Amino acid sequence: MSSAWLLPEHIADVLPAQARRVEELRRVWLDVARCYGYELVMPPMLEHLESLLSGTGHALGLKTFKLVDQLSGRTLGLRADTTPQVARIDAHLLNRDGVTRLCYCGPVLHTRPEGPHATREQLQLGAEIYGHAGLEADLEAAELALEGLKVSGLQGLVVDFADVRLVQGVLAGLGVTNLEPALHDALVEALTNKDVATLRELAGQGALRQAPDAAKVLVSLTTLFGGTEVLARARAVLPAHELIHQALADLGWLAEHLQTSHPDVNIGFDLSDFSGYAYYSGIRFAVYGAGHANALVRGGRYDEVGAVFGRRRPAAGFSLDLKILVDLLASHQEQAAHTAVCAPWGSDPALRQAIRELRGQGHTVVCVLPGHEHDVQEFDCDRELALVDGRWSVRAL
Repeated sequence: MSSAWLLPEHIADVLPAQARRVEELRRVWLDVARCYGYELVMPPMLEHLESLLSGTGHALGLKTFKLVDQLSGRTLGLRADTTPQVARIDAHLLNRDGVTRLCYCGPVLHTRPEGPHATREQLQLGAEIYGHAGLEADLEAAELALEGLKVSGLQGLVVDFADVRLVQGVLAGLGVTNLEPALHDALVEALTNKDVATLRELAGQGALRQAPDAAKVLVSLTTLFGGTEVLARARAVLPAHELIHQALADLGWLAEHLQTSHPDVNIGFDLSDFSGYAYYSGIRFAVYGAGHANALVRGGRYDEVGAVFGRRRPAAGFSLDLKILVDLLASHQEQAAHTAVCAPWGSDPALRQAIRELRGQGHTVVCVLPGHEHDVQEFDCDRELALVDGRWSVRAL
């Protein structure tokens, strides 16, 4: 029999010190988003399953917890990603004609962890911009993500760009049409993993057999990673096709403008990385920080996200797990205890008025309850409220 206090695997409580840092960082990010004109929304934790898994959300099926609504008998899901919900809000509840900027921060639940030490309950923060098909929206999303990371205190940031249109352009440039879905999925996975042996094998299967240069071109795609010189090499080795030309031009434009506004950020490209291929419709980006192997932020363009709700709108944005960011910052920075004023407990009206005034000014005032004078807590009481010459005054400890 398990102990009542044990939590499910890969689920954990957030204790006071970390909870304070999470909340402080949440406020920082939402304030930055507000400065860019983003409005805060709070979608519910659960919805009808078909709404959560509709359109580009189908890939979330295995990640989504499912339960039966005892009121309606319908199947509900606990959200594994907030973006489909925000797309629903944009499409139906707001239904604006022009540009809509929305941000959010809330928990998402996954049926399985993404790694050995990962949590199944992430605190997902994100921002979405709807209604503008131009690269200006992609640039704004990337700039907002970088601004949030910098204000959080991270340095040494790296942005990695890719574009899912390159797969379509390469296949079209090779003259390959009607590629079998299973073969297409295997091809995307092999390209993302830079699995050259599998790519050579796939080049001889299905509709790919009609393209003599398929193996050569697909393998060359896996070598296209690095700095801005990658774009020139891509133009030389990839087929001449409009989709490829447009994708490379857009990547160049975006990288140039982002480097101008953030000259301290390293910008790179990995043109065979098609992570999230089924989700994104164009440029995608990932932001990395020093000391963390996995991407801290993932984002890009996903114009199909609202189609299932009857309103296909251009959309770009990003999301991150705020808990991971807090842990990374804690490992890089010495976390000082939150300072506070220590006050005695008492019924003296003057004492209680002094405490109220200090709290009204934004100070943390911890009242020491009778019998708990030596308790240890998160707050570092570096001052005390003491009766001096008949008046309650703050003095250093």
